[in-house]
Amino acid sequence: MTRKSKASTIDGAVLLDRLRDTIRTYVILQNTEALDAVTLWIAATHAIAAWACAPRLVIRAPEKRCGKSRLLDLAEAASANPLMTVNTSPAAVIRSVSAEHPPTLLIDEYDTIFTKQGDNEDLRGLINAGFQRNRPARRYNANSSQVECLETFAMVGMAGIGPAPDTIEDRAVVIHMRRRAKGREKVAPWRIMRDRPLVQALGRELRDWLTPHLDALRDATPVMPVEDRDADTWEPLIIIADFAGGDWPIRARTAAVTLTGAREETAATSDRIRLLADCRTLFATAGAEALPTAHLIEQLKAIDESPWHDLNPHKFGVLLREFGIRSAGSIRFPTGQAKGYRRDDFVDAWDRYLEPDGPDPAGEASQPSQPSPPSSQAGRLENWDGYNRPTKTTVPGLTSTGTVGTVGTDTPREPGHSSTGMRGHLRVIDGGA
Repeated sequence: MTRKSKASTIDGAVLLDRLRDTIRTYVILQNTEALDAVTLWIAATHAIAAWACAPRLVIRAPEKRCGKSRLLDLAEAASANPLMTVNTSPAAVIRSVSAEHPPTLLIDEYDTIFTKQGDNEDLRGLINAGFQRNRPARRYNANSSQVECLETFAMVGMAGIGPAPDTIEDRAVVIHMRRRAKGREKVAPWRIMRDRPLVQALGRELRDWLTPHLDALRDATPVMPVEDRDADTWEPLIIIADFAGGDWPIRARTAAVTLTGAREETAATSDRIRLLADCRTLFATAGAEALPTAHLIEQLKAIDESPWHDLNPHKFGVLLREFGIRSAGSIRFPTGQAKGYRRDDFVDAWDRYLEPDGPDPAGEASQPSQPSPPSSQAGRLENWDGYNRPTKTTVPGLTSTGTVGTVGTDTPREPGHSSTGMRGHLRVIDGGA
């Protein structure tokens, strides 16, 4: 008689439910999608050997006493090979990461490290590089007279007040914390010596469940509800959810769409993107096919609370050059010849970097690509190419023994489960055209 392995007796969906309920015991999160995302991120740390990308977890709050450090403590207790720090240096981080057993690096109070733009650029660069495999750092060792190749790939969780650096948040599952409502929202007190061992035991169960199936997790090609870098970030979490089965596949995809949309709405706009948007407004207002450089700069400086008060032709040209936009040289205007820019030279950048702004009264409007009409069946994603993966009309879900599993994303939605924001951000792409 063959004895079943320990992993085969673990019901992944039930285990994720237990972890989710434990987290909810100690912290109040803003919505169910955030709770699901944190649960799946913790589980994903135990299968890092299967992932091409290691999603970051950013826990941010507007003020102190919002529960961000407690949530990070819970993540530390349940994650694989956790390494907690309050402040750190690039050298310490890079020496802590190994190829065979990378840590789950957890950084509290990141707002004391990245106090302003440009602070600790080396550390930010390492955190960004470690998001993807095969991005080693190279250092010259003067003692051995050799160049060392040092690993950077590792899962990273961070907690702090205010936003993390935008390039880190772009690679992260971002969780917004808020203070509990007095008298209405209650949680159990967290006592590290009493409660941490209980959460650690859940972490060991996650390890026992996932470790025997790393090959299957590595080969999975899930249907993704988001694209590009968002797909890189969320793929490990969605693979875990598909592997668990039950209602976790739809939970994961709902969380991906909701939290990605929320991040985009609150993200700080870079100066270059704002310049594109402001120039689009100026061309639309003028109804012109070309505008003098001096006129554009004058009007940009006149915009209230804009960052353009010190703009000059050289800086204007440098900012636009990154988008492939260059001055058209001398153009004949009604007022005479002057250096200027043509509207047509902006259209491609507007299409790629800005949200659609309706028809432009001046000439042909830029025509951004439009999503296909969503399926009438809620939660179903058809013909999705899943970030350049082969299109499949159905995607067989991974299941652990004894669980129901999933096909694509057709798992029934849990009654009362929030789906706020999905309709506004979910893009369904026809991958068969």
